[in-house]
Amino acid sequence: MQLIIVESPHKAKTIEKFLKGDYKVDASKGHVRDLPTNYMGVNIHKNFEPHYVISPEKKNDIKRLSDLAKKAQTVYLATDPDREGEAISWHLAEVLGLKPQQINRIVFNEISEKAVKNALASPRKIDMDLVDAQQARRILDRIVGYSISPIASSRLNESLSAGRVQSVALKMVVDREREILAFVPQEYWNLKAEVKPSDKSSFKVLLQEKNGKKYKPSNGEEAAKVESQLKGAKYYVKNIKRAVVKSHAPAPFITSTLQQDGSIKLNITAPQVMQIAQRLYEGVETPNGHLALITYMRTDSVRISKEAQTDALNFIRANYGDRYVPEKPNFYRSKKDAQDAHEAIRPIDISVTPDSLANVLDKNQYRLYKLIYDRFIASQMSEALYDSVAVDIGADEYVLKTSGKTMTFKGYTVVYDDTKKEEDEDSGDALLPPMEVGEVLDLVKLTKEQKFTKPPVRYTEAGLIKHMEDKGIGRPSTYATIMAKLSDKKREYVRKEKKYLVPNPISYDLIDFLVKYFPDIMEISFTAKMEDDLDGVGADGKDWRKLLADFYTPFEDQLKNSKLTDKLCEKCGAKMIINSGKFGNYYACSNYPECKNIKAVNEKVAIPTDRICDKCGGVMVEREGAYGKFLACSNYPKCKNTVSMTESVGICPECGKPTKKMLSRGGKVFYGCSNYPNCKFMSWDIPTGKKCPECGAYTVVIDGKEKCSNKKCKTNG
Repeated sequence: MQLIIVESPHKAKTIEKFLKGDYKVDASKGHVRDLPTNYMGVNIHKNFEPHYVISPEKKNDIKRLSDLAKKAQTVYLATDPDREGEAISWHLAEVLGLKPQQINRIVFNEISEKAVKNALASPRKIDMDLVDAQQARRILDRIVGYSISPIASSRLNESLSAGRVQSVALKMVVDREREILAFVPQEYWNLKAEVKPSDKSSFKVLLQEKNGKKYKPSNGEEAAKVESQLKGAKYYVKNIKRAVVKSHAPAPFITSTLQQDGSIKLNITAPQVMQIAQRLYEGVETPNGHLALITYMRTDSVRISKEAQTDALNFIRANYGDRYVPEKPNFYRSKKDAQDAHEAIRPIDISVTPDSLANVLDKNQYRLYKLIYDRFIASQMSEALYDSVAVDIGADEYVLKTSGKTMTFKGYTVVYDDTKKEEDEDSGDALLPPMEVGEVLDLVKLTKEQKFTKPPVRYTEAGLIKHMEDKGIGRPSTYATIMAKLSDKKREYVRKEKKYLVPNPISYDLIDFLVKYFPDIMEISFTAKMEDDLDGVGADGKDWRKLLADFYTPFEDQLKNSKLTDKLCEKCGAKMIINSGKFGNYYACSNYPECKNIKAVNEKVAIPTDRICDKCGGVMVEREGAYGKFLACSNYPKCKNTVSMTESVGICPECGKPTKKMLSRGGKVFYGCSNYPNCKFMSWDIPTGKKCPECGAYTVVIDGKEKCSNKKCKTNG
């Protein structure tokens, strides 16, 4: 038996359909181990050594895979074809005890029979450069997040998280909002003239120039003066520019463009796009069995295979005609910094049309598959053609303009229309009559309208992803995660108003804090260079530990500065730093270890004491609850030992122990025995520890007087 391990059960099911005989396909269900969640898990002083742990929920999966691996002749690691997938394969090899140099790593860009069998025919070793690239990125992000987040939370008194790329993305949203708030509208006036050649239809033109320079009147008085001049001016055709305009088909999708179009055209979020695309890649259940529909969806390359291109051109010729097939096949160039590890996102089999799956896929799966399918077909089609005409109308020292565009051949737009609505006031699709240069025109009508310049537009999710991509911030596989973190319901750094991202108040404070104390991390050019350096680990084998060391040296100084406060230590006069501990925030002297003074930020937050827990030996910390101060073991919840620091109120009439003042779930005060759970006595009033001589019930103190707890007792009058 030969074992193939993939990440997803859906992927396993799809692959099993192709392989018959002595193959068993099983899934790791993602990462089998990772950095711990409750602490940093990186030994900075030991050359950034990571501490990987196996989460409890993965133990059964590992045992199952270990048992299968022991029985298998060969174990093939077929996780996703990217850095993350390479790292998962390495972790699997480590956990399952596979030989480090074993040639058992297989990769494929699409889950098809041909691709899987080709991969099995040419296995390779695990690429440790790719593994190190993933480790470097993971460890760097862990150091930044786990170092800055507690400090930001302490300084701003909020539960916050800061991330290397996430925070830069949030800064973009905050900066744009501040631009909008600071924007001062500028007045201008539009003047439109309706003109008419002799014996022909009229058309409208817009004032654009004065004496050869761009011009708009800036106030009403100026507009009135220009209006008066234009009413008396002679109008003539100054220039006509005719052209055939070609619109080239867009490239097939990469991760970022798929997320952008998914947001714009389908109105779904980037995380939703990636979740649906993952399922289309892994495979869905169809009447013909489990079927994978698209190639790998995490890619920055617009390259496609020769075979896929030929299939597309044959499909276009058969369904749309020869004119829709370009003279030379379309070629697209990936961006300079693209890793180009995989093809663009495309359908695996062009014959599996969206309509053929309309009753198989759910609504969003169908819509996204159709979007990917149509974009790919369009990318291989001929250009769209337009007849364009632009006309300049002279009027003394002024020039008024208009333009028109008429489609003469649909080209790729018959499948995929990516044209954007024109918003410029001088552009449009005006129907213009035949004219000649120098031809005199009659003025039919002249109008003027007050306008104001508009502020920058807020980012949409698609717009933010595009801006990040343009600036080199983040990578295709990270955009969806970043969008999810910004809108995380726990913290809600941004909210959506219609389709636009609006920062919430805490975001301004967080960004100001980060810019003040961590300027490098918040600088776009620094972050973009770091992305390139991280890519260099995987592509060029750069030393990832040196990369982290070069980053950490200045970062450590920034961390220290960010903790300093203006509060002075009352013992030595040095500045206090703010720390975040297990029980909340506290001040500590920056002169440590010479001065060990610590102080709670507020009285209800725990601070360590010199007292040792008599149950487990842990340090007792001082806390304050609803009924005063008490000591609690720092090993909580493993040790729940507490010691009251306030006087007990009342005496238990059943066992003679002191009673404690407590609060019920409904917020009402009661008095419970300190010997609980051995004694479960409780009273709504302070017990005296005595018995009533008349009825034998216990007595209590009410309004300073001793009374029987039995309200029907004669002693109560």
